[in-house]
Amino acid sequence: MALSGIAFAAVIAAFDATIISTILPQVAQALDGMALYAWVGTGYFLACSLSILIFGRLGDLFGRKPLLLLSLVLVSLGSAFSGLSQTMEQLIGFRVLQGMGGGMMIATAFAAPADLFPDPKERVRWMVLMSSTFAVSSGVGPILGGAVTQAFGWRASFFLIPLIGCIAMPIIWKFFPKMKPRHTARFSFDWMGTLLLAVTVAAPLVALELLVSSHMDVPLWVGGALVLAALVCGYLLLKLEGRVRTPIFPLRILQTTQARLLNIAALIAGAIMFMLIYYIPLQAQDVFGYSPTLAGLMISPLVAGLPVGSVLNGKLFQREPNPQRLMKFGSIMLGVGCVLTLTLSEHSPVWFSLVVMGIAGFGLGFLIPNFTLFMQMIARREDVGIASALIQTTRALGSAVGTALVGALIAELSIETGLRIGLISAVVLCVVLWWLSHRVKMGTFT
Repeated sequence: MALSGIAFAAVIAAFDATIISTILPQVAQALDGMALYAWVGTGYFLACSLSILIFGRLGDLFGRKPLLLLSLVLVSLGSAFSGLSQTMEQLIGFRVLQGMGGGMMIATAFAAPADLFPDPKERVRWMVLMSSTFAVSSGVGPILGGAVTQAFGWRASFFLIPLIGCIAMPIIWKFFPKMKPRHTARFSFDWMGTLLLAVTVAAPLVALELLVSSHMDVPLWVGGALVLAALVCGYLLLKLEGRVRTPIFPLRILQTTQARLLNIAALIAGAIMFMLIYYIPLQAQDVFGYSPTLAGLMISPLVAGLPVGSVLNGKLFQREPNPQRLMKFGSIMLGVGCVLTLTLSEHSPVWFSLVVMGIAGFGLGFLIPNFTLFMQMIARREDVGIASALIQTTRALGSAVGTALVGALIAELSIETGLRIGLISAVVLCVVLWWLSHRVKMGTFT
C-alpha cells in the first residue's frame, strides 16, 4: 500500500508534466501568446529543477511524507489556477508553481523505494514499477488532455489534476510510511547553500531563455551577467558545502567518475525526451493538420514504450554482470527512433509514426530507470535522496534546455525547420549518450 501511494504520486507528477503538451497550441492561440510558447515549458522545468534538488535533500533530513503531501497541494492549486489564467504571463506563473510542486513530488517519490528496499537487485523491480507508472501516465496525459480539450475546452483539462489529487491525498496520508531520520549531531539548515544552489541552477537557464526568445529584445550583457552570477555562486557553493556540517548539496555525491557521467547522460536524455514530447504534437497539429487527440496519440507510443523497455531492463539487470550495457543498448534504440522521426511527414501512415515513437520510448526504458538506480547504488545511505534528486534535476535541466533551444529555433525559422534541426542534434547527442554509457563502469557495484 505504501508503494501504491508512491505510484499514485508518480501518476500525478507525470500528468503535471505532460498533459499540457497537446493543449498548449490552443492555449497559446486563445491567450494570444504564441511568442511565449516555450516559456510555459521552460518555466515549469526551471522550477522543477530547483525544487527537486532542494527537497530531495530535505527528504533525507526530515522525512518524505510531509513533503509529498505538500507537493500534492501545490500541484493541485497550480493546475487549477492555470485553468483560470487570463493571459499567457499568468499561465507561465502558475506553471512555475506547478513545477515547484512537481519537483518536490518527484524528489520524494523516486527516492522512497531506496528507503523501503536497500538491496539494489530487489529495488530494481520496484523502480520498474515507478518508471512504468510514470511513463504510462505520461502517455495517457497528452491523449486525455487532447480529448478533454476537444470535448469541454482547454480550461477543463487543467482541472483533471486537482480531481486526482483529492483522491490521492487521503490514500497517501493513511498508507505512506512516516520515516523521519534521526539527527545524531546538532543540526542547522544550510540557508546560504540553498540560495547559492538556486542561483547556480536558475541563472543560466533564465539567461538562455531570455537570449533565445525572439519576442524579447534583451541586451547580450544581461545574459552574460546571469551566466557570470551562476559561475560565481557555483564557485562559492563548492567552497561553502565543503565546510558546513549539514550541506544542502553534499559534494561527495559527485566524487566518482560514474556519478558525473551518469548526470551528463541524464541531461542529454532529458533534452531529447521532452523535445519530442513538447514539439512532436505541435508539428502534428500545425504542420500535418492533425486534431489535438490524434496529436496526443502520436507521442503516446513514446511514453508507452518506456515501460516496456523498463520491464525488460529490470529482468535483464539481475542477470547482467555489466549493467551499463543496457544503457548502451538504450542509447542505440533512442538514436534509431530519432533518425526515423526525421522521415515523418503529413503523408506518413499513422501506424509508422506510432512505431517510430515506440522505438524511441523503448530505448528510453533502458536509460531512465538506470540513471536513478545507479546513482542510488553509488551514493551513501544518508545521501540517497539528494543523489536521486540530482539525477532527476539534471534530467529536468536537460528538458528545460532542450525545450528552450528548439523553441527558439521554431520561433526564428519555422516549426518544421526548427524541429528538424533539433532532431538532427538529438541523433548526434544519442551518439554521445552511447559513449557516456560505455564509459560508465558499474560492475563493481553489483
